[in-house]
Amino acid sequence: QVQLVESGGGLVQAGGSLRLSCAASGRTFSSYAMGWFRQAPGKEREFVAAISRSGGRTYYADSVKGRFTISRDNAENTVYLQMNSLAPEDTAVYYCAASNRIGVLRAPYEYAYWGQGTQVTVSS
Repeated sequence: QVQLVESGGGLVQAGGSLRLSCAASGRTFSSYAMGWFRQAPGKEREFVAAISRSGGRTYYADSVKGRFTISRDNAENTVYLQMNSLAPEDTAVYYCAASNRIGVLRAPYEYAYWGQGTQVTVSS
């Protein structure tokens, strides 16, 4: 089992940047595929980005491709989401998630472990 704690959210102006971090407990972080999701008020949770266990493969939602970068540091048990060129429509609670499955995973049901979320608000 793994516990996840996100940080790095906040209020930023449109066009700005934020870097989210997700720290994982336990000694087997490298055995988990990781993902970032977000949920805006009144909307369903949506996929943002995913990264494989080794970090060698990544996948992005079309809405963030070219603006967001997911990465991981297995020595530090941390996954990151670098967000550039932020827009008001990126406003949401951002969640990181961990999965025992192999690959880059895009569906929420594929993830067994979730953090508590961190709020990102982008003002226009």
